[in-house]
Amino acid sequence: MAGRRAMLLTAAIWLAFLLAPACLDEWRVSQMAQLLTYGLFAMSLALIWGQAGILCFGQAIFFGVGAYIMALVTLGKVPALGDSQWVGLVLAIAGGGLVAFLLGLFMFRGYGLSGAHFAIVTLCASVIAEVGARRWDFIGGFNGLLGVPPLMSPFPRRDMFLSASETYFLVLGLIFAAYLFLVWLSRTPFGTLMLAIRSNENRTRFFGYDVTSLKLFLFVVSAMLAALAGALFTAQFGFVSPPLVGFALSTEVLIWVAVGGRDVLLAGLIGAMLVRSVENTLSDTLGEYWLLVIGILFVIVVVFAPQGLFGNLLRLPRTRGFNHSP
Repeated sequence: MAGRRAMLLTAAIWLAFLLAPACLDEWRVSQMAQLLTYGLFAMSLALIWGQAGILCFGQAIFFGVGAYIMALVTLGKVPALGDSQWVGLVLAIAGGGLVAFLLGLFMFRGYGLSGAHFAIVTLCASVIAEVGARRWDFIGGFNGLLGVPPLMSPFPRRDMFLSASETYFLVLGLIFAAYLFLVWLSRTPFGTLMLAIRSNENRTRFFGYDVTSLKLFLFVVSAMLAALAGALFTAQFGFVSPPLVGFALSTEVLIWVAVGGRDVLLAGLIGAMLVRSVENTLSDTLGEYWLLVIGILFVIVVVFAPQGLFGNLLRLPRTRGFNHSP
């Protein structure tokens, strides 16, 4: 019964996303597209944290890498690559994956890091990345890069810039495709191994599985999704700056996912949209105290709803294996 209810709720949420532009004005549609972008970022963390138990405090590194690559390409900072946004999107995804692959080789294969040690190293990496971005003049230094063009149509037409609704549907389509891919992945034998790693990494390794390679693959996929979110972010907001690769944003996305429900991908997405909306409202009404209120709300949710606000509601049934769902 609970599984059927979760399936109906999941379908209803995606249908609501699809129909939202028909009920909202252009400004709110634009806001929804931005919130969905944050949701994709949260979903990338929910993949490795909720599915495989890998707590990453540096997820913003990949978000920022995607954002910076998108900005550099579309602003023509790298003439050999042209200034196509679609090339920028592809390179952003590839760049995020490459950075994650190199970091993963260092942390997983080089030192066998896991658990708290992995979390601490990724935290330090995010701090180093932000400091480095502030001092690198080629990517704008402290001020970052401004004037990133909004998303444009890939086909010639009178108005090349996408409207708010077109941008929304592009973002929604990419996120839905990513969601379907991750749901499929979680129901393959690899998905079962992810849960085995989360349950007991050493036991999974004892059974003969190459846990290091599995974690590295998952880390790269997660980073590519975060980089895609970063690329979409900079195209919508028109800028990129060092905090996008830093510790503060990495911590924020942890809160979003924990509030929504880290075990369920869609719950993490909804949690990001909800918390970001609350953050905007609180910052307007409470000024500098909004962070304190968000911290208190986070503690309350973690204590009284450890599965998140939406984890149990959106937990899809599994036909076999672990009692777990994306």
